[in-house]
Amino acid sequence: MFSAQDSALLTRRRFLSWSQAALAALGASSILPSKSNALSTTSEAQSADDYYAKLGVEKIINAAGTYTYLTAAVMPPQVQRAVAQAALHPVVLKDLQIASGEYIAKRLRCEAALVSSGASAALTLATAACLANANGIAANLIPESVGSMKNEVIVQKAHRYEYDHAMLLCGVRIVEVTTLDEYRRAFSPKTIMTNFFNSAEGGETDRQTWLEVAHQHNVPCHMDAAADMPPIENLWKYTGMGYDLVCFSGGKGIRGPQNAGLLLGKKHLIDLAMESNNPNSDAVGRGMKVAKEQIVGMVAAVDWLLDQNDEADQAEYKRRADLIIREVKSIPTMKTEIFVPEIANHVPHLMLSYDPQVVGITPKQVQERLRAQRPRIELNPATGSSGRFGSHSNENTIVVGTWMLQPGEAEIVGRQLRAVLSSHNT
Repeated sequence: MFSAQDSALLTRRRFLSWSQAALAALGASSILPSKSNALSTTSEAQSADDYYAKLGVEKIINAAGTYTYLTAAVMPPQVQRAVAQAALHPVVLKDLQIASGEYIAKRLRCEAALVSSGASAALTLATAACLANANGIAANLIPESVGSMKNEVIVQKAHRYEYDHAMLLCGVRIVEVTTLDEYRRAFSPKTIMTNFFNSAEGGETDRQTWLEVAHQHNVPCHMDAAADMPPIENLWKYTGMGYDLVCFSGGKGIRGPQNAGLLLGKKHLIDLAMESNNPNSDAVGRGMKVAKEQIVGMVAAVDWLLDQNDEADQAEYKRRADLIIREVKSIPTMKTEIFVPEIANHVPHLMLSYDPQVVGITPKQVQERLRAQRPRIELNPATGSSGRFGSHSNENTIVVGTWMLQPGEAEIVGRQLRAVLSSHNT
């Protein structure tokens, strides 16, 4: 007779064996260099009903980036096929969650992993895990009974953001600090976690010091690295530094399903996060369901990603930028720059700066004109504004994100930019 433990082990082994064999059969071709491996759909998808057309939803050219409001990245064919294959068969969800977590953890060099319904959900589950860890409580007491427990999360003032809500869902109280001394003094018997927003542009305490101080007080430290891939090594860099929990978006640079993410970190905390996750009915994560297709899609995306090459990818994104530069370089007063942000969205962005009074149209007006054309082109939301790219962009700058462009689209973007800018040249 098999024990329950033996049965679970066999289930995980069957999943790993199936996933490795299936993904090997599907191949690991890159989506970047050639049109044959492009982000076009498979032959099956091409013959299926076009529900975008049926619903009257317009397809766009994404010259912005992996933004949620633009449905993030397009999955490479290998991941698309894995998702479609997973849809054909039911499984026990918890078996799939456990097996996929073990597989991803091994591939990404951390103790444990969990596929979440996005990076925001991963932050909620991380907070729930730290609450359970600090208070020794069951998941079903979160958030209803948290007010009388240890419930404080320390965050730098410059790291406060709209995703604070992902933590607040658990009933915690955020303690805000500015200086390093304030941070050290903020720890109390009620502290359960600290949160570090890795791509924040401000903050007086760096990520290494932030981590060291938290560990001096025996408090787990979570890092929000949602958009911090590439480079690929970031997927193990921060857990390797000692961060107890790290979250990533699955649908951005990893190129998995948009409604998936990763929570990586220490096994005892990931186990607690699992207790607050779906399909547990009496848990804060019950509504953050990840379907079997999305879980398998994240496994396939990790496998695909680890076969890629950062240098080759960056060269391809730069090549697309150069194509656009050639189309617009003759526009009066035009200056071009390729800028790579240091952390989040660490890929080449094309900065097109010019004098709107000479050219006759502002970057914001260009943005609206391209949205009105067919096919609709979406520029990076930093176009015509300052802030996101610091001194590299301002109200006179068009920002083009090239890494989500599909084959042939860089040429279209370049021609359309030149046409709009030239038609208003006085």
